[in-house]
Amino acid sequence: MSPSKEIDPHESPRAIFAYELRRHRQAANLTQKQLGARIGFSDSMVHLVELAKRPPSQHFAELCDRALDLDGTMARLHTATTWKQAPEHFRPWLEEEQEATALRSWEPTIVPGLLQTEAYAREIFMASPGITGEEVDERLAGRMQRRGILNRDRPPAVHFIMDEAVLRRAVGGTAVMGEQLRFLREIAEHPQVTIQIVPAETAVHCGLVGGFIIAERSGSAYAAHVGGQPYGRTVDDRSTIARLIRRYDAIRAEAVPFRQSLRLIEKVVNDSGS
Repeated sequence: MSPSKEIDPHESPRAIFAYELRRHRQAANLTQKQLGARIGFSDSMVHLVELAKRPPSQHFAELCDRALDLDGTMARLHTATTWKQAPEHFRPWLEEEQEATALRSWEPTIVPGLLQTEAYAREIFMASPGITGEEVDERLAGRMQRRGILNRDRPPAVHFIMDEAVLRRAVGGTAVMGEQLRFLREIAEHPQVTIQIVPAETAVHCGLVGGFIIAERSGSAYAAHVGGQPYGRTVDDRSTIARLIRRYDAIRAEAVPFRQSLRLIEKVVNDSGS
């Protein structure tokens, strides 16, 4: 098995686990093959986990703790770094999103999660029936952690398309929405972020059926998340992704260009007195 590359533990939750597993394995003077034999997994599985290319299961983490005599360290780390605070259906997507080199997002109803301010996101979470204040705080922390991918040294290229209705829905009232719109203008100056708006006069288009986001790595789409809470799902079959790409291209054809979209956001800010 070839040596593992150096992992940046700040790159993603999966990378933290990979970095710590490798560190503890080497401290125990075990090869990947020897650790794999102790926990009943192949050395290739250990290798992929240490490259942050394969998500570890809770069982895998617990077995590593026993093999490395870590008293629950890896199991606790697994829980802390696998987005436990996120809805269960969304966790697989968060892992894929962290690995992407490019993202394409369409949202017809609310500001995409990656672009939400803390106040706006809190209002969205509080609207969930039966949610507790503690759950809101946990999900909010996860949402802000997720947004961190835009602050990396090498962030993914992200293209957001939103319906104009998103800009005009006063989530949380004038102050909250004003802050959110101003943040959209600010983040649009990020060299890796593009925002486009489908104007209200486009009465009917194929994007009205729901939002989705597509992940790409090295120029190829490989995963997508379709729909919102609580029934969204992560998909990776080629036929579904191909259909989503065609739909995304059709929606993008209805959107106004980037600079014109920013002017539209500015107009909404002025119209609302925010």
